[in-house]
Amino acid sequence: MPRLPRKVLFDESEPGIYHCVNRCVRRAFLCGTDPSTGECFEHRKRALQERLAFLAGQLGVDILGFAVMSNHTHVVARNRPDVVATRFDAEVARRWWNIFPPRRTSEGAPAEPRETDLLMITLNPERLAEIRRRLSNISWFMRCLVEPIARQANREDKCSGRFWQGRYFCQKILDDTALAACLVYVDLNPIRAGICETRANSQYTSVYERLMALKARAQETEGPSDSLPPAVTAIAVNVAAQAESSDDAKDATGTPAKVMPESGASVVASCDAWLSPLELTAAEANDPVPTARASHRGCVPMAFAEYWQLLDWTGRQYRTDKRGVIPSQLAPIFERLSLGGESWFKLIHDFRRKFRRTAGKPESLTKEAQKPGGRMPGLNHSRDIFNPESAPRRQPPA
Repeated sequence: MPRLPRKVLFDESEPGIYHCVNRCVRRAFLCGTDPSTGECFEHRKRALQERLAFLAGQLGVDILGFAVMSNHTHVVARNRPDVVATRFDAEVARRWWNIFPPRRTSEGAPAEPRETDLLMITLNPERLAEIRRRLSNISWFMRCLVEPIARQANREDKCSGRFWQGRYFCQKILDDTALAACLVYVDLNPIRAGICETRANSQYTSVYERLMALKARAQETEGPSDSLPPAVTAIAVNVAAQAESSDDAKDATGTPAKVMPESGASVVASCDAWLSPLELTAAEANDPVPTARASHRGCVPMAFAEYWQLLDWTGRQYRTDKRGVIPSQLAPIFERLSLGGESWFKLIHDFRRKFRRTAGKPESLTKEAQKPGGRMPGLNHSRDIFNPESAPRRQPPA
């Protein structure tokens, strides 16, 4: 079956949420420790995360979740053409300059553009319109993310050729339930891969960054904050202590990990300001939009404490020795998601392969299929999860 054209999957004029996956060529461990040679490339994970944080502050794309693995990268992103449309011409030109700088400083950062540099873009209406479109385009976002990492890695390895597989996987997320499942699926990647045993140790994931940010907030208030559940604060403090004693920031020789100058970020992305918040309170919604991200919009209708409980319980289901009954505090969350615990785990398990192009409830998939070029792959899986009594059953052979 031919691949679906991106122009059918994407609607550049409307905000949408997409789960993107890019794999290293031949699925080699080019961003981790190579099991055959023992070479360590962990610093590339850090470079990818820093590049993500940099692009979140430049493009019209919200970063909802991510996981950088040894041989592939997951990103859950939301394009925001509505936000880019409100930006002044000079701001659009400056952001494009920062992403593709013709000149750099001695440290590798984008040089400050001159007024004439920006005028070359703003005085060309066709060029300006094209750049404005690209700033919220998911394909351009993925290109801006992976190309600098590939070029720098080839220079490090003194070789040429592909670093990433030719075409990234893209899955459109249609509703809040599918988004919550996608975020949990992405954050649990290190657990499923056996890289770490606990969620609190899963570095280079969005949930780890959110935990570290909670730890920083607790330290700023010199004690547990009233706005943070005590259990979440305790988890965050424990995560920070483990991170400080970790050797993950060193390569195989024991030397500090290198930071790629082309990553575009001069500060280690240890704060979650560049990530879209899970849920915005009424007070936070009125605050100014942080410059570290594209917009002030949440992800899912649940606070971080609820998300952590959901993530923790789901992660335990992958371990037969740690499975247990559904905690009572998860019942309201599952009710909001219109799912039971067993159905939720069925949705999470092998999420990417069950929903190849679009993911959502049966009604969301049916509505999406009515669009020009729309199809309904994954509809039977969705019915089996959300409406098991109405799902089609295969007849046994006569």
